[in-house]
Parts: sequence; structure tokens; C-alpha cells
Amino acid sequence: MLAPMSRHLTIVTLAVLLGAAAAHAQDASAWDKQSHAEARLLAGAAVKSADSNYLRAGLELRLDPGWKTYWREPGDSGVPPTFDFSGSDNVKSVAVDWPAPERFPDGAGGNSIGYVGRVVLPLRIVQTDAAKPTALHLKLDYAVCGNLCVPAEANLELALSGNGAEETAIEKEALRVPRRVAPGPGKGLGVISAHRQPGGEHDRVIVEVAAPKDAVLELFVEGPTADWSLPLPEPAGGDGDVRRFAFDLDGLPPGAEAKGAVLTFTAVSGDDAIEVPIRLD
Repeated sequence: MLAPMSRHLTIVTLAVLLGAAAAHAQDASAWDKQSHAEARLLAGAAVKSADSNYLRAGLELRLDPGWKTYWREPGDSGVPPTFDFSGSDNVKSVAVDWPAPERFPDGAGGNSIGYVGRVVLPLRIVQTDAAKPTALHLKLDYAVCGNLCVPAEANLELALSGNGAEETAIEKEALRVPRRVAPGPGKGLGVISAHRQPGGEHDRVIVEVAAPKDAVLELFVEGPTADWSLPLPEPAGGDGDVRRFAFDLDGLPPGAEAKGAVLTFTAVSGDDAIEVPIRLD
């Protein structure tokens, strides 16, 4: 039998441990589990610089083996996730960053763009008033695909203090977000140019990308607005460290003009990824 003093110390110790566990739990929301996937929010650090002040958080998605979810541009098929932060407290804006995706067969003869296994999308939260408590509320709609695709949704909530313990995990994923750079050969990886050429039913775009000769390289393209749905660029030869990709100017919204439109190219090679805006001639 414990002596009174020992019993008191045991109770105090247990309370401290339970308190620490509760505090740690606030660094992440509960998992919202769906069929073949689950999602939660992660709390990161406050970022302060001469240019910006924001809180960092993350949206973590975990997928069953063999299941995938989609990037902001899903490719030949698929549905990009949508985010509703309107129920948040003391939040002026939320910016979603996208780690470099990968291409995978969509099961219908085409290719989709997205993530397998696990991904964390870094979030940058600008507060309305930095002196007041902040809570992030997210209604997430997304799709997960194996042999078939199923819709999923999550309702997530997390208080943010600017001192979250998940900063390391979020920062690791932030390093996978493509760097935004100007057109040119770059240092090892670069999108050099994109030019229109007359085609059959549609004009074609020829893109030149600089990358190490034997490196695996993927190239994705997005239009100036979300209602553009351009084909995935396909390899079209090359010369040394310069590789060419091509795609038809198909999938433009009604009334849109290709000439003068700014397309965004994302090139991914190994651990390096860049995002390059180019205005079509």
C-alpha cells in the first residue's frame, strides 16, 4: 500500500502526464476516417519576416495501399480537392501549397496526377487579428481512387497557437513544393521555352526542358484559370540535356484564346521541382 505522500506524488505525476498528452493532442486534430483514406490538420509555427506574417499548418492525407488522390490539376480524369475554410475563427485567408505530384495510370487509358500513400499539404494562415485566438475549420471534399473512384469528405477543426509541435513534418513537405522560377535553363532543372506550332484539329505546344540526361523527368501544365483542362505533355525527343515535350491545345474553355495566355509548367525530377509561368506566343 502506498504511503499518503507517495500516493499524492503518483496522482500529481499522472495529472502532469495526462496534461502533457492533452497539450500534445492539440498539435493535431482527430483523424477523420473515410473509406480507404483519412485526413487531419497539423499545427505548425508562426512565421514572421519583413515580407509576411502567418501561421503554418498542414493538411495530412493518408491513403490505403493502392489508392490515390488528386493534385490541383487532376490530369485526364479525377477530381481535385476543394477547401472551405469559411467556418474558421480569426482567419483572414488561407493559402494551400502543393508538394510535387506524380503521374499514374487512370485505368481508362489515360493518366492522372496526384499522390499515393501519404501527403501533407502545407497551409499558410493569415490572421485577422494576431492578438486574438485562432481556430482553423476545414470542410474538405476530395476523391480517392483504386480500381474505382469514391468521393470523400472531412470536417476538421484545430486551434492554432503558432507554436505547434508538427512544424518539422510540415516543413519537410514544404521543401517538396515546387520553386517558382523564371523561364530558362536553370541550374540542373529548368523550363526553357514553350512555343505554339500549327497542328491538325488543334495547334500544338512544344516545350523545351533542361534536365540531367539520364534523370527521370515529369512535366505538367495548367491553364491561366481552373476551367482550362489541357492534356498532359508527352515526351517528344531531345538533344543532350534538353528534352522536348508536346501537347495539343485542347480543353480550352469556350471563347478562350491560346495566344497570349500564361501557362504554368511544373517540372519534377527526383527531389527537385520547379513551377514556371510562360506566356504563349
